[in-house]
Amino acid sequence: MSKQALWSGRFAGGMAESTLEFTSSLDTDSAMVFFDVMGSLAHVRMLKKCKIIPDEDADRIIGGLKTIVSEIENGEFEFDYSLEDVHTCVEYRLTDLIGPAGGKLHTGRSRNDQVATDFRMYLRESVLDVVSAIDNLVDTFIKVAQEHGETILPGFTHMQHAQPVTVAQHYLAYAFKLARDADRFLDAYERMNKCPLGSAALAGTTYPIDRKMTAEALGFTAPTENSMDSVSDRDFVNELAFCASQTAIHLSSISEELVYWSSQEFAFIEMDDKYTTGSSIMPQKKNPDIAELIRGRTGSAVGTLVNMLVMTKGLPLSYNRDLQEDKRPLMDTLESLTQSLTIMAPVISTMRINKDRMRECAENGFTNATDLADYLVTKGIPFREAHGIVGASVRYCIDKGKILDDLTVEEFKGFCDRIDSDVYDFIAVDRCVERRNSIGGTSSASTDEQMLIAISELMGREDIVRQENELAERCWNALLE
Repeated sequence: MSKQALWSGRFAGGMAESTLEFTSSLDTDSAMVFFDVMGSLAHVRMLKKCKIIPDEDADRIIGGLKTIVSEIENGEFEFDYSLEDVHTCVEYRLTDLIGPAGGKLHTGRSRNDQVATDFRMYLRESVLDVVSAIDNLVDTFIKVAQEHGETILPGFTHMQHAQPVTVAQHYLAYAFKLARDADRFLDAYERMNKCPLGSAALAGTTYPIDRKMTAEALGFTAPTENSMDSVSDRDFVNELAFCASQTAIHLSSISEELVYWSSQEFAFIEMDDKYTTGSSIMPQKKNPDIAELIRGRTGSAVGTLVNMLVMTKGLPLSYNRDLQEDKRPLMDTLESLTQSLTIMAPVISTMRINKDRMRECAENGFTNATDLADYLVTKGIPFREAHGIVGASVRYCIDKGKILDDLTVEEFKGFCDRIDSDVYDFIAVDRCVERRNSIGGTSSASTDEQMLIAISELMGREDIVRQENELAERCWNALLE
């Protein structure tokens, strides 16, 4: 069988070399070769069961495809770059192995539904990897929170000292942000987990195929509902690009914080030597390069989302070659995101938290001013009036170079005669923290409850990932029997 394009019969001449180079997707498609062969195994087993091709031909095809799987696993499968794509490479290799019967594999399908199926299978695996990496980082934040339930630091709004919180509360905030990211990926996973195979070019096929059989064999929940939608839909790519962008943005926020927290001005943390670098000219430097690189890579993730939205915004039904360009950006983004999540976990778990410095900033930054206002409310003063009293006392402290805790009772009474010596216990930062025991608050009781919720959600996601990975393994083993 001469190595021509699968569509060459219509043409009197072959492609120009430049056309092949420009249109070839093999550099990208090669990453999906295993899934392409798995899809073909499911397809040919269905063709055999439905009596669409002879049993002996189907058996030869199955044997040839199993050989190709072995070649892939052993790193022996060779991609022929004179061919357009991974589907053509597999089909020609199959024909080399078993002869003309290999040409019957393509009965009842098109490359349009084939590539859509391959990419969904590839992305299922990638998404589960991303979710596992997110959950590993979530687990890291939970463990740090468990160790620092009593470590107090200033909470910030507008990058100004606001109220005292604990490291536990602060890092659980990131745990819940990332948990939502993982949930979004799993939601997208569920929506994309339908099988386009058998939709053919766009209109379905005249052969009596069983799409439910192939969907089940490949671990999908069901066949896709509409053949035109099946080959043109890239909603799942756009959605995953958004999920990746949102996760990258959260990582960027974490990284930004690590950068300034590790500065001499903050000195809240010190990163481990294993996850920092130095300067070629300034010997004293210890640079948070990992955090900066993760922050920098956010742009690529957002760029992939914009790329996909623009690419798909004006495409008519059904398949258009523009969609060939959907794979590499998302593949690269998910790979980079997984790497960033994976390395962020040890960065967080190994850094040293400077408890004394954090507490000092919490105590010296008027973070207990709101609590002084709350104290006045307990004395019967309306909050708005209390707010003004405390504002004046803070201004007085700034002028005198003091903090609220330094004021004498007499000085306090100069602002409000209802203040008494019990104020000192009320505005101590430890008490400020522990009184915030509302749901989601920073008290130890509240953060303990948050940890239980975060751990429960984490275990639930881990179960889903494990079950999906086990299902995929069972499917591959059954197809290779």
